[in-house]
Amino acid sequence: MYWNESIECADRQTLVEIQNERFLKMIERIQNVPFYRNKFKELGINPADIKSIDQLKDLPFTNKYDLRDNYPFGLFAVPQSEVVRVHASSGTTGRPTVVGYTQNDIDMWREVVARSLTMAGVSKKDLIQIAYGYGLFTGGLGIHYGAETVGASVIPISGGNTMKQLQLMEDFGSTVIACTPSYAAFLGESIEKSGIDKDKIKLKTGVFGAEPWSEELRDVIQKSLGIKAFNIYGLSEVIGPGVSMECECQCGSHIHEDHFIPEIINPETGEVLPYGEVGELVFTTITKEAMPLLRYRTRDLTRLFIDKCDCGRTLVRMDRIMGRTDDMLIIRGVNVFPTQVESVLLEMEETSPNYQLVVKRENNLDTLEIKVEVNEQFWTDEIKVIEGLKKKIHHNISSLLGLSATIKLVEPHSIERSEGKAKRVIDNRNL
Repeated sequence: MYWNESIECADRQTLVEIQNERFLKMIERIQNVPFYRNKFKELGINPADIKSIDQLKDLPFTNKYDLRDNYPFGLFAVPQSEVVRVHASSGTTGRPTVVGYTQNDIDMWREVVARSLTMAGVSKKDLIQIAYGYGLFTGGLGIHYGAETVGASVIPISGGNTMKQLQLMEDFGSTVIACTPSYAAFLGESIEKSGIDKDKIKLKTGVFGAEPWSEELRDVIQKSLGIKAFNIYGLSEVIGPGVSMECECQCGSHIHEDHFIPEIINPETGEVLPYGEVGELVFTTITKEAMPLLRYRTRDLTRLFIDKCDCGRTLVRMDRIMGRTDDMLIIRGVNVFPTQVESVLLEMEETSPNYQLVVKRENNLDTLEIKVEVNEQFWTDEIKVIEGLKKKIHHNISSLLGLSATIKLVEPHSIERSEGKAKRVIDNRNL
């Protein structure tokens, strides 16, 4: 089932011609952005010399720091009067990254999410329970408008409030659930524990994203909720959910290439890698008006497949995200950088800057343990003192990250030192 068959099943030559035309118009639009004008000037690039998408590989990258440096609206290519919506990241690691949308951007977003939901078999006959967060986060509203475009009945419950989720699921007969995969697994467990009659749950499909997840977790979710679980990918800088989506074949996620040109690069050299090779995913947004991005480095590691899918779609597919090129962790939907933890520890005289983050997946929920080395003068066997220090660190970390972590204090000099990069993260989730 296709939403836009002429594009989703177009031959490669047609897609390239569409991309080329839109790419050249995008190059014109970004001349409205001082950041790009200056970047081109510094590199001696004359925009008038750009005649083909083949030249994309020679153009400069954009990264998250560029968005932060131009906070809040410095990368907008249109006047504020044409921006109809603004989304932003939480800003837990510094200035938030802010993204603007014109009405045409919103309409394009509806279109790609409608295509994505249709790939998962969602139609106007469905009731879709959206348990992604609403607000500045793009998850809730992104899925919402796409689901309405498809014609499905939307239940905009947002995240959390699990018992209410289950009650509505049962009372309304929700057929589709959209949320993070870890929350979907938790919903499955909660159904089991609450003793709800599974026959009263009508779910058939799940649309899950916003955090890395494994095939093993897919199996758990599918069994516990009795559904087919689909992976949706997106990032607010590019558009939000709907950049790519799995089809019924579940052999990679189709990227909507008529709007987002993907590249895989060597993260060290920036060299473009051929299809099939693992590297960093880069996107150029060729139709966005409010904030077009040229070669945006996502930091996500994956690979692309160009062969035609059995579903009939010709859009290139991306593999599951295999990791990140930076140290950022995504734990229960929260972005966590080791440097954030370090900053907390360095502000406390009792602790040293030697620490490790140990991430596990237990009962399908991510857990974070932070091993903290205590400074020698404060190390003691007195349980009351140790427990007090653990409580203090836990409070400081939770306040910063908005995430609860288990604190484990260890003796001075017990964490292995390295002459090179310190190993700050041990991720045992097998993603």
